[in-house]
Amino acid sequence: MATDIRLKEALPEITEAIVATYTECSRTSHLGHKALPSREAVIEILDDFLDILYPGIWRRQNLHIGNVEYHVGDLIDGLHDKLIVQIMRALRHEHDCLPPDQRPVIDLEAIAQQKAIELLRRIPDIRAILEQDVQAAFEGDPAAKSYHEIIFCYPGLEAVTIYRIAHELLLLGVPLVPRMMTEYAHSKTGIDIHPGARIGPGFFIDHGTGVVIGETCDIGRNVKLYQGVTLGALSFPRDASGNIIRGMKRHPTLEDEVVVYANATILGGDTVIGSHSVIGSNVWITHSVAPRTMVSMEKPSLRIRGPKSEEGVELDYQI
Repeated sequence: MATDIRLKEALPEITEAIVATYTECSRTSHLGHKALPSREAVIEILDDFLDILYPGIWRRQNLHIGNVEYHVGDLIDGLHDKLIVQIMRALRHEHDCLPPDQRPVIDLEAIAQQKAIELLRRIPDIRAILEQDVQAAFEGDPAAKSYHEIIFCYPGLEAVTIYRIAHELLLLGVPLVPRMMTEYAHSKTGIDIHPGARIGPGFFIDHGTGVVIGETCDIGRNVKLYQGVTLGALSFPRDASGNIIRGMKRHPTLEDEVVVYANATILGGDTVIGSHSVIGSNVWITHSVAPRTMVSMEKPSLRIRGPKSEEGVELDYQI
């Protein structure tokens, strides 16, 4: 009881001090009547997309040719409305961040509707690419027993699927929401793919945890990555004032049929890994590699020491 009394006495002071930071530290607060995109709504949108992209597998089951058209139509109708709200919020936020004299007078709701419809129109193309991604996973992993097992169980495919949705939304000029989508996939799978990366079909991430793919990566067809791979920036170029220069290519290019094994790090916008090359585990690459090249670490020396025998001889050898 005494604790409750002390809290009631201190509550106004604590609250006032916190609220004061909302104006003093305005970069980390958003006050007003114009809502930002909703995390919960974006996740719901992704669940609807996954149900459309993988019908009868992801969420709704017992679908057949007689009812699937109605089911998809109902999902598309709902997705249209959900997308418009979230896209419009993101566009409005971007618009309001401009200086007042640079804000064009535009119908944000109409623009959001156009972008939502265009994204929905691209679903067949996304499915065609994902079909190749699933096939690449099945052909690239002898542990996979079926295509459905890959869709049900492989975090790499889930991360890539969400990336492909987010990438199309980014190409349509939608801010915030694509990054929210891929960061949700990152938190769920441990795989961090920036929606700005360009990734060809037949892409497979095996195991996946700890994979990082930067914004300006270019990845060709039928590329395979293992866990812990980083495709990152070598450095961040800055202008004369010391500010980071944005929009430059900072991340590597992987051409067709490249395989990168676990925990390899490939850095730099000028770094190109030639087609059909194999990058071994734990290597650090900051320069280009010619096609059909194998890059690996020198074989380390392993020392084994065992307990002493009754004669006092200790097992000690290297391999």
